[in-house]
Amino acid sequence: MRYVRYSAAGKVSYGTLDGETIRELNGDIFHGAEPTGKTVNLSAVKLLAPCEPVNVVAVGRNYKSHIADRNIAPAPFPGLFLKTRSCIIGTGENIIFPADANNVHYEAELVVVIGKKAKNVTKADASKYIFGITAGNDVSERDWQKNDLQWLRAKASDTFGVLGPAIVQGLNHNDLLVECRLNGEVRQSQRTRDLIFDIDTIISYVTQYATLQPGDVIYTGTPGNTKPMQPGDIVEVEVEGVGILRNGIERAVAAVD
Repeated sequence: MRYVRYSAAGKVSYGTLDGETIRELNGDIFHGAEPTGKTVNLSAVKLLAPCEPVNVVAVGRNYKSHIADRNIAPAPFPGLFLKTRSCIIGTGENIIFPADANNVHYEAELVVVIGKKAKNVTKADASKYIFGITAGNDVSERDWQKNDLQWLRAKASDTFGVLGPAIVQGLNHNDLLVECRLNGEVRQSQRTRDLIFDIDTIISYVTQYATLQPGDVIYTGTPGNTKPMQPGDIVEVEVEGVGILRNGIERAVAAVD
């Protein structure tokens, strides 16, 4: 099943996507939404981020290819951080750099969407808590990430959490291709089988400390090397079987005192 969240005629709805046809649902997909019988063409709607998470968890340094050039050894446990729900945007929206951001990188990632309340989940049971998979871009300002005490600016500035275009069920999350393209050029490409900590391990680890709610998301890490983006660029993240997450880049105007 492929779920989308969209805006049409001033109304925000969830729906199931089949080809170019969206079948409207009457509520929240995490709490038993049913078809309304109405349909709309994909071209007639604005796709939004496919869920509205309360908790946005992310894992850093989770591919050996991402830490190799930094001479960093893999950590003994997943390195967790949080992004804010207010930084989340969907496909087609612009990523807006703060006026003083000068080193903003793409980070293509597979993102897990949680389907039910999860606390103290075992690795063996972790897959039972997955609602589906989506694509994400964990946009990151590297200078701030290096120099700030915490990563609020670096990882959670407005528009720095991109999700979409859909939530897809039935995929083998342990072996999917994650790819990033900048202006059509492939910049990242690796399969999730190369994760240092696999997705079931991540879910189990996170829920030993934090309770996850339906609709919460976990960014699972980015592969390879990343480079800066510039205003005017188009960045695409594609997770195999999910679709293409496409965003333009612009810079905010500096505030004037």
